[in-house]
Amino acid sequence: MKRILIVEDESAIAFGLQMDLQGEGYEVVIESDGESALQRARKEAFDLILLDLMLPGKDGFEVCRELRRDGFKTPIIMLTAKTQEAEKVLGLEIGADDYVTKPFSPRELRARIKAALRRGTDDDAPTYRFGDAEVDFARCELRRGGKPVELTAIEFKMLAAFIRNGGKLLSRDQLLDLVWGHGTFVTDRVVDNHVVTLRKKIEPKPSEPRYIISVRGLGYRFDG
Repeated sequence: MKRILIVEDESAIAFGLQMDLQGEGYEVVIESDGESALQRARKEAFDLILLDLMLPGKDGFEVCRELRRDGFKTPIIMLTAKTQEAEKVLGLEIGADDYVTKPFSPRELRARIKAALRRGTDDDAPTYRFGDAEVDFARCELRRGGKPVELTAIEFKMLAAFIRNGGKLLSRDQLLDLVWGHGTFVTDRVVDNHVVTLRKKIEPKPSEPRYIISVRGLGYRFDG
């Protein structure tokens, strides 16, 4: 089930969108201000974000800009009553995938959502590059400077989990589920040890990591 985050401060509009999209089979979460939306998006995985432009606190431009700056690739559709071309151009330039002006028809919005989700799937490249590293998901291979780097199966699964959750904080429990699977008993020390060995294979200077960042007491974040 695809998860959609609706960021809309007008409760009637948010509720209407929620009912319509749930009827289409989506799981829907609602936030009513920019700061709460940022925190939610950073903690949980969403397949698409419907983002109102006019929000209390941080506006939609700020939310979109910060998410893209953090490396989030989640499709974002902006919702706004503004019709000026400059506003639309700015939204697209800072990383929005689409722009829908209120009032809009539910049918049109559903079509835009499906298109954005489809593009997001089509854009999932079989390779991912960061620094001098290239990860080939089809071959389950890591290369640095064009040369293969040997990874264990667990190391590759951990690297893939970090890349697919780029910019998001992953707790040790989340890494356990993503890498070892639900119900597997592995201690936090084992997770930390695998992070150390993985850093040795992807970081320019493992003692001062640039990509796998420790967040004290909480977990790890991949900034690739």
